[in-house]
Amino acid sequence: GDGAAAGSSGYTNSGYSVYEEENDRLTESLRTKVSAIKSLSIEIGTEVKNQNKMLSEMENDFDSTGGLLGATMGRLRTLSRGSQTKLLCYMMLFSLFVFFVIYWIIKLR
Repeated sequence: GDGAAAGSSGYTNSGYSVYEEENDRLTESLRTKVSAIKSLSIEIGTEVKNQNKMLSEMENDFDSTGGLLGATMGRLRTLSRGSQTKLLCYMMLFSLFVFFVIYWIIKLR
């Protein structure tokens, strides 16, 4: 009876040892995968920070460019208003001149 019990216990111990080795191997594999995921997530975080910094700089550049463009458009509006006024004034003077020339021609006949 003792021989069978010892043999059975030896078989059980070797079974546990196989499972322990399998668990150790799987644990190491999992540890490697977790380490890879951790380093990947750190790299992603670094890349996100760099991209956010670049977006912030681009936003500042666009804001300054928008301000410059707005100021330029304001100047163009001012110039166009002034030139329209001058153009209108020149047209009125030319019309008066043509009117007086026609009046003078009709008066001389």
